[in-house]
Amino acid sequence: MLQHVNVGHKSLADYKTIAERGLMEEIRALAEPLRGKRVVHVSATAFGGGVAEINYTLIPLMLDAGLDVEWRIMQGREEFFNVTKAIHNALQGNPQGLTVEQEEIFRAYNELNAKQLADDYDFVCIHDPQPAGMLDYCPESRAHWIWRCHIDLSEPNRDVLDFLLPSISRYEAAIFHREQYVPRGNGLGPAYIWPPAIDPLAPKNMALSSEDAAYIVDQFGIDLERPLLTQVSRFDPWKDPLGVIDAYREVRQSYPDVQLALVGSMAHDDPEGWDFYNETVAYAADDPDIFILSNLNNVGAVEVNAFQVHSAAVVQKSIREGFGLTVSEALWKGRPTVAGRVGGIVDQIVDGETGWLVESSSECARACVEILADPQGARERALRAKEVVRRRFLTPRLLRDWLVLYNRLLGNDTSGAELSVVAAA
Repeated sequence: MLQHVNVGHKSLADYKTIAERGLMEEIRALAEPLRGKRVVHVSATAFGGGVAEINYTLIPLMLDAGLDVEWRIMQGREEFFNVTKAIHNALQGNPQGLTVEQEEIFRAYNELNAKQLADDYDFVCIHDPQPAGMLDYCPESRAHWIWRCHIDLSEPNRDVLDFLLPSISRYEAAIFHREQYVPRGNGLGPAYIWPPAIDPLAPKNMALSSEDAAYIVDQFGIDLERPLLTQVSRFDPWKDPLGVIDAYREVRQSYPDVQLALVGSMAHDDPEGWDFYNETVAYAADDPDIFILSNLNNVGAVEVNAFQVHSAAVVQKSIREGFGLTVSEALWKGRPTVAGRVGGIVDQIVDGETGWLVESSSECARACVEILADPQGARERALRAKEVVRRRFLTPRLLRDWLVLYNRLLGNDTSGAELSVVAAA
C-alpha cells in the first residue's frame, strides 16, 4: 500500500462563524448522499508546498462530513523526483524537454505506485503531474478518477504536455485553478475551474496578536524597531527571491533601515530547491539585514504566521504562479501585499484597490516604498482584501466544490449548486 498520511481531526462546526452565511448548511446537505463513500487523494509529498497544506485541512473536513477519506503518498527515489521536477518546470514554460529515459522512469514509478493502490475506492483524486500516469495501470478500476492540477499550464512546453495528455485525458474529470490553464484541443473531458483555499484556523493563519508575532520574529534576530518586508515561498526561480532582494535594495535607498525576510520550506520532492537556496544565500552577499530562513531553522507554520503579521509589507514576486496561496494568507491577516501580476495572483488582488500587482523589481520596490510612506492607507486596502478572501478563498468553499463534483459524478441532483466547467476539447 502507498504511504498513509495521518491528518488528525477537524470539525466543520468550528468554521461556522468564519464561512459565508449558509455555506455550512449547504455542505451538510451535499455530504449526506456521500456518507460512507470511499475516497483517496494521492500526491507526491506530505510536506512543503500548497498541495500538502490544502490536504491537511481538506481531508479531515471531508471525514467530519461523513466520507471515508484517505490521503496517500507516492513512493519514489531521487531519480523519479528529478524527472517530475523537470516536468513541473516544463509545464510552466521551461523549454527543456524529457529524454526517452526520463519518460521511462516516469512510467515505471507510476506503474509501481498504481499496483499498490487498493481497488475499492469510489473516487480516486490525483494531484498534479507526478502521479498522473497511475490511471494507465488501473484498467479494471471501478472508481471515478479525478485529476487536480495545481500549476500554471497557460504556456507549457508542448512536447512535455503532449507526453502527459494521453494519461490525463483518461480521467473522468479534471480540475484547474483558472480557465486559462486548461489545455485546448486534446480530447480532455470536462474541466472544472475552482481556486484553491487557505485554512483560516490552521496555525499558519489563525489569529495572532502583534505582540506575539513580534516576540516570535525577535527570536530570529529581527529588529522590532525597524520595518520588515517578507516573502514566504519555496526557494524556486519561479518565485524570484533574487528579484525580491533587488527590490529590497532599491527600497533601502529611501528607507535605509528596512529589513528583508525570505521564508521558505524545503520539500523532499524538490531536489533543485537546495541548489537555488544556496544561490539565494550567495546573492544576499552576507547582508546582515537579509534573513533567509526555512524549516531547517525551525521555522514552522506559527513562525510563518508571525513573520506575515509583523511585516510592514508581504511580497510574493512570482514570475509564474499556479495560484499563490501565500497571497491569500497575507491578505487574510490584513497585511499590505505586493505580488507579481501572474497566474492566480491576479484573481486574488485588484491592483490599486486590495493590493499591489507588479511586473519588475523596480515596480515592487516602488510599491513597498508607497506602503512604508502611507501605512494607514495601505492597511485600509489590505482590510478590503480580507473580505474578498473570506468569500472566495477559505477552505469551506473548497470543500463544497469537491462535494458538488462527487455528487455530479455519481449522478446525484446538484441543482442550485453552481460549479464552473469548461469544455477542453
